[in-house]
Amino acid sequence: MAIIDRNMTPPRPDSSPAHGEVAPTSAASVNTSRFRRIMSQIPGPLIGLIVIFVALSFLSPYFLTPRNLLNILSQVSAVGVMSVGALLIILLGGIDLSVGSVLALSSMSMAAMYKMAGWPFEVALLAGLIVGALVGLINGILTAYGKLQPFIATLATMSAAAGLALFITNGNPITGFPDWFIAITATSILGIPIEGVILVAIFAIAAFWLKFRPSGRALYAIGGNEEVARLSGLPVRRAKILVYTIAGLLAAVAGLLVTSRLDSAQPTAGAADLLNVIAVVVIGGASLSGGSGSLLGTFVGLLIIGVLNNGMSLLNVSANLQPVVIGAVIAAAVLTDRKSSRRHT
Repeated sequence: MAIIDRNMTPPRPDSSPAHGEVAPTSAASVNTSRFRRIMSQIPGPLIGLIVIFVALSFLSPYFLTPRNLLNILSQVSAVGVMSVGALLIILLGGIDLSVGSVLALSSMSMAAMYKMAGWPFEVALLAGLIVGALVGLINGILTAYGKLQPFIATLATMSAAAGLALFITNGNPITGFPDWFIAITATSILGIPIEGVILVAIFAIAAFWLKFRPSGRALYAIGGNEEVARLSGLPVRRAKILVYTIAGLLAAVAGLLVTSRLDSAQPTAGAADLLNVIAVVVIGGASLSGGSGSLLGTFVGLLIIGVLNNGMSLLNVSANLQPVVIGAVIAAAVLTDRKSSRRHT
């Protein structure tokens, strides 16, 4: 007969889960993981935009006024139009340094043909757009067939276009354009400036092309690995020429918007826009190595740059310090993108 020791402590039930069972998870940990999952799906630039927006709302009483918000949309319209072309080029793994000079050259060409050569304004306007597209075409040919690095090719055209813009009128501006042309940037539709409508329309058309058209989706494949794309039968050279031509055309459109807003064609217009254009695309999450980026992210990056510039002006930050802030934001965006890429690899 077994002897029972009364001093023996009875065994406690095993609290660990049996083999094959899952340990219960607390509600707090479930909610935390769910929150982290939701936050990871929100683009980093969008979170940054919200933070900047909220901060400036407290720092300046004039920031949230409807007039100021519409003013931001008008201020970023030209840079935004150029940033669409810049994103397309960066998706290919290229770069375009000539956008600011193309803006000035197309604007001065249009103005000179109208005021100095006496062409009908509509014809001169079309010619200005063609000039921008031609410079973009040259960039595409130099990179696709000349085998020049995009940095070198567009650096050459940047210098040439800037020199031609100054040469046309010996550095003098041209003023005096038709009223309907000035009205493009002075009129609103349902309270939204027409230039803002043009900006959104260009973004929408480009987004549709990238998402739903084979030639648009091919840009990601070419930027990801150009040699593999070529061996797969994708028209790499044709894509480069097309994209650079589109970028030149969009720079010309931006030049017309600037000319309409100022009622003046300036040979040095666009000289300071290159930094902002590249900043918009990089902050929006596009990779400078190519194959990665979206127009939604670029639009968010555009708003970040516009809100920052506007907010610093409202806070009376020195104009000399504003590029320093933009440079810091670019560096932070690139570092954040690298950390995100490492987490997903």
